Amino acid sequence: MASQSSKIFVTGSINGQFRTVFDKIAALHAKNNFSFGIIAGDLFADPLSTTAEDEEHVTALLDGKVEIALPLYFAIGASALPDRIVEKLESNGGEVCTNLYFLGKRTTIKTSEGIKITALGGSLDPNIIGVSKDKYPPFYNEEDAKVLQEAQSTELLVTSQWPLGIGNGSKVELTRSNQVEQPCIADLCSTLKPKYHFSTTPTSFYEREPFFHPATEAAPDAYSVTRFISLAPFGNPHKAKWIYALNLDPQAAPPVTIPTGTTASPLSFNPKKRSTAEPAPFSRFAQEDTHSHSYPGPHTDRYRPFKRSRRAPPPTPSECYFCLSSPTLATHLITSIGSDVYLTTSKGPLSTAKTFPSLPFPGHMLIIPLTHSPTIASISDPDSRRSTYQEMRRYQAALNSMLADRAAGALGSVTWEVSRSRGIHTHWQYLPVSAELVRKGLVDAAFKVDAENQKFPVFRTGDPGDGLEGAPEDFFRLVVWAPESESKSEALEKVGTGDENGRNGAGEGMEMKRVGDVGEATKGKETKMYLVLDESFRFDLQFGRRVMAKLLGLESRMQWQDCGQSHEDEVGDAEGFKKVFKAFDFSLEE
Repeated sequence: MASQSSKIFVTGSINGQFRTVFDKIAALHAKNNFSFGIIAGDLFADPLSTTAEDEEHVTALLDGKVEIALPLYFAIGASALPDRIVEKLESNGGEVCTNLYFLGKRTTIKTSEGIKITALGGSLDPNIIGVSKDKYPPFYNEEDAKVLQEAQSTELLVTSQWPLGIGNGSKVELTRSNQVEQPCIADLCSTLKPKYHFSTTPTSFYEREPFFHPATEAAPDAYSVTRFISLAPFGNPHKAKWIYALNLDPQAAPPVTIPTGTTASPLSFNPKKRSTAEPAPFSRFAQEDTHSHSYPGPHTDRYRPFKRSRRAPPPTPSECYFCLSSPTLATHLITSIGSDVYLTTSKGPLSTAKTFPSLPFPGHMLIIPLTHSPTIASISDPDSRRSTYQEMRRYQAALNSMLADRAAGALGSVTWEVSRSRGIHTHWQYLPVSAELVRKGLVDAAFKVDAENQKFPVFRTGDPGDGLEGAPEDFFRLVVWAPESESKSEALEKVGTGDENGRNGAGEGMEMKRVGDVGEATKGKETKMYLVLDESFRFDLQFGRRVMAKLLGLESRMQWQDCGQSHEDEVGDAEGFKKVFKAFDFSLEE
C-alpha cells in the first residue's frame, strides 16, 4: 500500500484564547484540509491568574458550545490545567469535548494516520522520586523522560522545555527568553530521533537548522533528520510565529546522504555522563595512520603494513572515527563546528599542556570536514568542496590569530595532511611550534631532510588547494607559518623576493591572512609545500607527527597510543582551548 502524507499543524500556547484561535483554525482547515492539529503549549489560562471571562470560555467549552473543526490534541505546558478540565478528562476518557483530546503529560500515541506522537509536558522537578504518578500536574522528572525513550522512535516530539545545547553549531540567531534547557530532553530527542521536535517560548519564535543524528547499527547508512521548532504564544506583542503547518509521511525513509543545509546534532555535545561501556581504544580523533594501513580494532596497537588481498572494505560514515554520525562520537573533544568543518582537540596529542608555556592546553588540533570523503577533491558537490576547503583554511587562520595574540609572536604553526584517494576521511593536523624555528627555516628543512633520508621524492613548492586544479591525486600537504617578526624590514630581508623563493623551492613570502570576520588581519611568513605520493615508494603515514616529535624533542610521544589521557584531562584541555579560542571562533558569530 502506498504511503500517504498527512497535513498537520502545531501551535504555541493559547493561554485561554481558544475561542478566537479555534475560529482561525476552522478558516485555515477549510482551505487546507488538515488531518489534525497539536497545541504544544498552554491551551488554558493560568489558574493563578484566571479572569471571569476565562471561566466563561471554559464553561462554554465543557457545555459543547465551542465548535472545533478537526481533531486537536493539547499538551501540558508550564501551567496547571483548570480543575474543571481535569474532572472532565477523568470522567470522559481524556476527551474534553468533541475533537479536543488530552495528549497527556508523559505519553506516546499513534494517530489513525499512523503518525506517532510523543509528549513530555511541564517543568523538570528533581524532587519527584521515581516515575511521576500524577497525570495532570505540570511537572516531570528524569525518570519520566527515560520511560519515553522506550518508544525508540517517533515522528513528532512535543516538550515544554528545550533540549540542552540545541543552539550549538547553529547560525540562527537565538533570542533567549528564560527558556530552560534540560539534558534529559536532549537525551530523549537523541534516542527517539523525531522528524519534528516542537516546544514553546514565552515571546519569540525559533526554528533551528535541521540536524542529523548519528547512524545506528540497525540503519548504518541512514541519517535521521530532526527539525527543532519552538513556537511563540498566540497574540504575542512581537507578532512572532505561533502556528506551524507541515506535511508528514510516517512511512518516508530517512535520507541515505546528509541533506544540504543540515548540521550535526547539537545534542551530542552536551557534557553528559558517559556509559560504562567505553568505545574501543582506537578513536576517530586518532591520527591518520590508524585509518589507512589497517582498520583499527580492540587489539590493533601499532602501524603495520597491509596486504592488498586482505584489505577490509572502507568503513561507512557510521563506522568512521571522524564522522559525526559515528556512534562512538567522543563529544568532549569537539571545540567548534562550522558550516562544513569542525575543530577538535587531538586524541593522544603530541604536545602536552606544558610544551608551550603561553598555552594552557596542548594545542594539537584536528581540522575535519563534515563530509565523509577520503580527500577534499573527492567531495562530489563543487560548491561543498570549495566551501569545505575555504573553511578549513579559515579555521587554520583563526588558530594562527589565536597563537599570534596569545604568544605575542613567539609561536608559529605547522599544518599537515595525508590526502589519498584510498583513504577514509581526510583531515588536517595543526600543531604550534616555535616561531623562531620557522623564521630560521628549520621546520621545512626538517621535513625535507627526513623525506630525503626516507628516499621520498623531493618536496615541491606550493599548495594543492582543494586538490583539483593541476594537483596530484595523492599527496602530503605541509603549511608552515609564523607571525610577522618584530622588524618587518628584517623579515623581508630574510625571505627575499618572490622570484628567489621560487628558485630555491622554499615557497616563502610575506602574506596577509584575514580570518573571516574574526578581527584584524594576521600577517606572517607562510611556507607551502607538498609531496607527491605514488606506488613507487611506501609512505610512512606517521611522517608528519614523527618529524614534529623530533623537532620538538618529544620523541617519546611519537606514537599517539602512548600519549593517552584520562577523560577528565581531555575535557580540561578541550575546555581550556575553547576559552582561549572563543574570541577567534567565527562559528560563534554567524
